[in-house]
Amino acid sequence: MKNVIISDATLRDGSHAIAHQLTKENIAEYAKAADKAGIPIVEVGHGNGLGASSVQVGLSLLSDVEMLETARENLTRSKLGIHVIPGFATVRKDLEVAFKLGVDVVRVASHCTEADVTERHISATREHGKEAYGVLMMSHMASKEVLLDEGLKMQSYGAEALIIMDSAGAYLPDDVEDRISHLVANLNIPVGFHAHNNLGMGIANSLTALKAGAQLLDGAARGFGAGAGNAQLEVLVAVLEKMGYHTGIELYPLLDAADLVEKKIMKVVPSISSSSLVSGLAGVFSAFSKHVAAAAKEYGVDPRDIFFELGRRRVVGGQEDKIVEVAMELRDGKVRGAHAE
Repeated sequence: MKNVIISDATLRDGSHAIAHQLTKENIAEYAKAADKAGIPIVEVGHGNGLGASSVQVGLSLLSDVEMLETARENLTRSKLGIHVIPGFATVRKDLEVAFKLGVDVVRVASHCTEADVTERHISATREHGKEAYGVLMMSHMASKEVLLDEGLKMQSYGAEALIIMDSAGAYLPDDVEDRISHLVANLNIPVGFHAHNNLGMGIANSLTALKAGAQLLDGAARGFGAGAGNAQLEVLVAVLEKMGYHTGIELYPLLDAADLVEKKIMKVVPSISSSSLVSGLAGVFSAFSKHVAAAAKEYGVDPRDIFFELGRRRVVGGQEDKIVEVAMELRDGKVRGAHAE
């Protein structure tokens, strides 16, 4: 059987879905359940990663230290992972504290064309003896050639794997196969894939990535994540085992963990809403959904028009202020809606 490394984003990407209001009880209970199931890596933190809690992208209920301490206390088999975006997280103020708290895996992320900013964080992670993965977000916005160039930079900085994120849920299987196969053929480190389900392709795209040579896959219990959610973890693991892949995850405890998330943490089970679908079509960051809905209501415009205009402007995570700007311009007639007559 072929081995697949699974990284669980429930306690990180799922934070987006509840406005970053994970409680200590939420983290403790799910971490304990995930550990019992034998999930290899459990990511924990603000949806935008270490140091990201802010008015602009959302204030966490808990500090990074509280979240990581709580998770660490409840993980014995599973590795503790974090998502790190340089600019939000600094090496001295944030990353070194995380090392002291017992983080095992650091996923250093940048926009898909800006890997240069990750060198210091990846190097620091390796110097502290932790696992360092490079992550390229919003990867649909770059060609396979550009993704390779950026991946080679991360590899040269010391990244031990490269994960590309379909942050907008914009990929179809052919897009995934094209990019993953190119990366696998030209990198010397394992390649991974992080799916979102805006077009209903989360599981299909994850399996396509695997067949194209990926060795790492992300998922979240019940799909708990930004927008229409992530690839549904328990479905992904069950299908992988049925296909003859080995994840090392025990099915019944995994199902129990997923049930816990639905009953105790989620407010709404992720679904492909009209806005999520449009977000995927427009290629807009999945976590913008709540911000877009609020701006559309405040300025009396169609949220779908906001998504399409954000996509046209190639707005990315960290540019949440652009959402209100677009809503105001739509209201004032400075830009026309995508389907305006």
